[in-house]
Amino acid sequence: MNLIERYVHRRFERASRVAEQRVGLAGAVRWALRYVFPDHWSFLLGEIALYSFVVLVATGIFLTLYYVPSDSQVIYHGSYALLYGQQMSEAYRSVLDLSLNVPAGLLFRQVHHWAANVFIASIVLHLIRIFFTGAYRKPRDLNYFIGLTMLMLAILEGFAGYSLVDDLLSGMGLAIAYSVALSIPFIGAQMASLVWGGPFPGKSAFWPRLEIVHVLIIPAALAVLITLHLAMIMRQHHSQFPGPGRRESNVVGTPMWPAYALRSIGLLLAVAGVLFLLGGLVQINPIWQWGPYHPYLSENGAQPDWYIGWLIGALRLMPNWELVIAGRTVIPNPFWGGAAFPLFVFVVMFAWPAIERRVTGDIRRHDLLDRPRDRPVRTAIGAAFLSWVVIVFAVGSTDRIFYRMGITYTTQIHVWRVGIWVLPIAIFFITRSACRSLQRSGSHPLRAWQGNVVRRRPDGGLEILTDSPDRIVPPASEPPVGTVPGREFEE
Repeated sequence: MNLIERYVHRRFERASRVAEQRVGLAGAVRWALRYVFPDHWSFLLGEIALYSFVVLVATGIFLTLYYVPSDSQVIYHGSYALLYGQQMSEAYRSVLDLSLNVPAGLLFRQVHHWAANVFIASIVLHLIRIFFTGAYRKPRDLNYFIGLTMLMLAILEGFAGYSLVDDLLSGMGLAIAYSVALSIPFIGAQMASLVWGGPFPGKSAFWPRLEIVHVLIIPAALAVLITLHLAMIMRQHHSQFPGPGRRESNVVGTPMWPAYALRSIGLLLAVAGVLFLLGGLVQINPIWQWGPYHPYLSENGAQPDWYIGWLIGALRLMPNWELVIAGRTVIPNPFWGGAAFPLFVFVVMFAWPAIERRVTGDIRRHDLLDRPRDRPVRTAIGAAFLSWVVIVFAVGSTDRIFYRMGITYTTQIHVWRVGIWVLPIAIFFITRSACRSLQRSGSHPLRAWQGNVVRRRPDGGLEILTDSPDRIVPPASEPPVGTVPGREFEE
């Protein structure tokens, strides 16, 4: 050990001793450093969401320094010639100047936008993994509810974020949101007036309010939920897939220090690097092409970010249903697709753990995950429900499908209105059949037969451990090399 290493070691030892004498964290730190993480790749989806959120906050701080939350009209005299002399809001001009005149401004804005997409996508994939493996069961149902709440807040945060730009695309989105809010029975008019401050496009106070919601309130709520989510995971310990040496009372995997900590740092740098590559090389939301928003302007073929597309699809797919009583429209048409549909989707997802407990009567604690094939009915229901939502996503792109393929809008809507009921039913039976087939065969759905598994007997002969060409039954073994069994957990 050289002099520098000795000096650093002594300083670290002294700092640790001082901290221990004052706050007594040695036991907690020792427990955290020995915490064991499962090695399955699907657990990294949650980490990708976490690191995307870190990039979002870092780039968002930079963007906030240049944004002006004002709808005051100004004449543009900036560097972009195609908009020179046009009337626009100060909010739009500030984002335009940030993108075209501030060094690295466009890079940070596009990284921020890409990080928002990756953040929401990773949450969605993480929740899909949780559903199909049964990770929402007792005692992790509360954490599942936290994840769903984070998804709702993330969608709202993304919508508020690109609405702040006040370009033509975001202005149309706000107009649709105002119409949906106005359509809510009994309280819609009051709610819309409270949020916008009056009839659309609202009063000037709306923009500072929207900025506070986007920059402060929702990020703070997400940070609290993320912290609570991680704390509950550490308290309950991670779930894991069945395998050699794995039981309900232990975790087999990699300890926090040093292996998993270094792996997590590498993943953080990789996520940040990919996001900055996307921000620097792949254009997203070129606001100078859309131009400033004015209430009398509109645009054909406008598409929101993908996580809002399912709401646009629901608005397009719904028939012209309105509840009229005594000549008065009580429930306007936008309510069904813009408010009732997403409410139904999230209510079903929140209620699913209770529904499954009621149907199966299973109230036990579960620390081992299920393979999707081992729960064919649950997997089939999840696949059908997911396909139902994906179809609504596709309906949100009907105008682009018409532009690319020439299929008329009316024809597409009629086809989708039939398909939204037929396809999920077909997918349910196909998925259930596939799961039962995989249960019987034991093979991997993406791998062909890889030969027989044999074992030498004490008399020198060979014993085949394969009961069918597709089903391999390996002998019991110890945990994989490089993993540790972790500690035992009390029920």
